[in-house]
Amino acid sequence: MGIAQSQADDAKKADPAGTWTWSTPGRDGAEPRKSTLKLKVDGEKVTGTLTLPGRAGGQPRDVEIKDAKLKGDEVSFSTSFERGGNTVTTKYNGKISGDTIKGKIEGPGRDGNTNTRDWEAKRETDKK
Repeated sequence: MGIAQSQADDAKKADPAGTWTWSTPGRDGAEPRKSTLKLKVDGEKVTGTLTLPGRAGGQPRDVEIKDAKLKGDEVSFSTSFERGGNTVTTKYNGKISGDTIKGKIEGPGRDGNTNTRDWEAKRETDKK
């Protein structure tokens, strides 16, 4: 089996199911904010919930993911919620490699332009 075949097999085995976490830096030196993504896979269908940290110490909120897709080792989805009478939509995409998803998050910036940032989520495992 060559390297190309091994890589093809790895792409087929990419499994987004599980609980993924990542932190984003807090504003103005505040504590980092932890996000938790729970994904389920049923055949070709990916579903899940993203738990976002509360703003300014508020309660975390759960948001259902939408438009989730899994293609080989790439996963993508979006979230939408209401804030101040506006719908806020954020798009996530990343490449699964073992227990890591690395990619980009695109969402609205403070200035009305699209804000893109790096995203690296780690799968929580029972191994300690």
